[in-house]
Amino acid sequence: MAHNPAANPPIAPPIAKRISESDTRHGHTRTDDYAWLRDPHWQDVMRDPSCLAPAIRSHLEAENDYTQSVLAPTQDIQATLFSEMRSRIEENENHLPVNQYGVSWAMRYEAGGDHPLICKGARGAKLADVPSMEVILDINAESTTSDYFKLAAFMPCPQNKHLAWGYDDKGSEYITIKIRAIETKTDTADIITHANPSFEWSQCGNYLFYVAQDENHRPYKIMRHTLGTAQAQDICIYEESTPTFYLDLDKTRSGRFLTITPHDHETSETYILSSIVAANTSSSGTDAAPICVAPRQTGIEYHIDDDMHRNRLLIRSNRDALDFQIFTAPIPTQDATHKNWQPLIPHREGCLILDMAVFAQHLALLVRKDALPIIEIITSSDSGDTYTTNIIDFATPPYDLDFGIMAEYETTTLRFNYSSMTTPAQIYDYEMATNSRTLKKERVVEGYNKDDYITRRLFTTARDGKTKIPVSLLYHKDTPLDGTAPCLLYGYGAYGITIPAAFSGNRLSLVERGFIYAIAHIRGGRACGQNWFLAARRENKVNSFTDFIDVAKDLIALNYTATKKITIHGGSAGGLLVGAATNMAPDLFLGVVAEVPFVDNLNTMLDDTLPLTPPEWREWGNPIKDKTAYKIIAAYAPYETITPRAYPHILATAGLTDPRVTYWEPAKWVARLRHTRTDTRLTLLHTYMQAGHGGKAGRFNQLYEIAFVYAFILMINNITK
Repeated sequence: MAHNPAANPPIAPPIAKRISESDTRHGHTRTDDYAWLRDPHWQDVMRDPSCLAPAIRSHLEAENDYTQSVLAPTQDIQATLFSEMRSRIEENENHLPVNQYGVSWAMRYEAGGDHPLICKGARGAKLADVPSMEVILDINAESTTSDYFKLAAFMPCPQNKHLAWGYDDKGSEYITIKIRAIETKTDTADIITHANPSFEWSQCGNYLFYVAQDENHRPYKIMRHTLGTAQAQDICIYEESTPTFYLDLDKTRSGRFLTITPHDHETSETYILSSIVAANTSSSGTDAAPICVAPRQTGIEYHIDDDMHRNRLLIRSNRDALDFQIFTAPIPTQDATHKNWQPLIPHREGCLILDMAVFAQHLALLVRKDALPIIEIITSSDSGDTYTTNIIDFATPPYDLDFGIMAEYETTTLRFNYSSMTTPAQIYDYEMATNSRTLKKERVVEGYNKDDYITRRLFTTARDGKTKIPVSLLYHKDTPLDGTAPCLLYGYGAYGITIPAAFSGNRLSLVERGFIYAIAHIRGGRACGQNWFLAARRENKVNSFTDFIDVAKDLIALNYTATKKITIHGGSAGGLLVGAATNMAPDLFLGVVAEVPFVDNLNTMLDDTLPLTPPEWREWGNPIKDKTAYKIIAAYAPYETITPRAYPHILATAGLTDPRVTYWEPAKWVARLRHTRTDTRLTLLHTYMQAGHGGKAGRFNQLYEIAFVYAFILMINNITK
């Protein structure tokens, strides 16, 4: 490097005090000098950030001051980046209306507004109608009461009398639900707290079902709230007693059933409950106990929807099917079993069924094949025993494709979303009866010329010499491909999540400055099917890290970039990825951006009081009970494997009220790195003191964070304009 941006910082970096705490597991003793950064009353901090212990707050604020001082010379470029990214956003943006319960609902944004307006209009409203639709709820007005405010979800009742809406005002993902009278546009006295974003109405509109969270921030009960009553009077419909299972609530597309789904990362079961409630009687179908579709069996996942037209269930499951298949089953009148399932769409190895959408006359499947998404439209006979298939795909990879927002069952129109790394988001309505598609909305990106940019799909080779790893690239047409270009390499590689090769206007601010932007679709996701996921979890987790490193090496070998010109970027479990890759190949990278990084994963998996720990054991292993799991995690955990050596420049971020990756993980990681590393490159931490896992709320507020991160990347690359 011609210039070391860590040289002569304006203020000295904070040095966290060291208070040794020892922990012995499976005959192995570890010492943690920074465990004190975990507030023992973290549950209280999630509800009220002012409860944070003064010594911890003082340290986090000192880290913020130091980071701000180091990045002070980038203030101008941060402002430029923010202005560029904001200029690409359509200020008066209207979302496509969605038909539901005989009317249309839509969101729109006004110029200068960070948050959406929720609007109602006549059924069949078009995009051009949205500005004149009736505003029922203005989130901008609601957000003025809190430094952080984010709309979580909204749901009208079937009679269109009330709108349930939920928000998070701390970033802690404790959702408050309110009920708005649509006619008067005022909220009723009903308030539900400590919920999660899943809630559904009964068909009569008198009851709202929601998911309650326990003291450790885990969803554990399905509650029924009666309009006009206090939350203390709500009735528990279902309680999940296994702490390793999450709990989801949904409604079938037909509206006939509520679905309750306990699950972990490899096993699920579903209960159905009639959502039909007589409006003029106190007795209702919701008083009955939920009915189990099939009891949980370890390793079997299934997801149901209602084929009401034929009075049966459709089930997407990996039973006898690595990449999932579709079954039919009769509507159970009492707890049922897997034995009554009949295959409808058989298993096709290498053709992973990701999702399904059930309609009265059609079934739509979202499928990933050859590392690309496609949509299959299944048209069944009246009996449902035979079918024909039509395919929706796009010719030029890489691209992203998924289902759009839809709410109706009795329709022949499927809505889907398409984009690529050079194509802004497009929303299509596909007429399933005639197999024709109509473009309904295309994202407006001011000043953007698609012809100036190139996107490519590569397949690099893993170190085993046979595994081919998909990589999606974006770069400007004038960028030289001679090894001189800086590169930002992004990855995730966990939970089966595949990072889409989708459009981002924000990335253009790097690409226009000569960067190659690369997404490594490494094992741990499902880019190449279910086996791609299984090949990098638990005992195989290290494959994610080596894949990522091997992608970087191949990009160098192919002359896209060079050693010490790559900055790696990941968030949450992707922060674990970049943290582990940094320890394994520190000389390969120039910089590391780790946003809310899961870098203290051994200690987190040993702490069964934390919100996600018990449910996460199926993903990472249980080091409390399993000596082998303990050894495997300890061998790669970024916090545990820091050693005296030179490291790349590092920027880590945290959210004080983050329930997913607690703030102390990046704080401890940075403290140990700064104490241990042998070079003088940057080690920076920025904690958002009024936000959680997703950072700041609001479409413009988020741009400040991105500009902050991009300014760091440009600074370490000595790019100042």
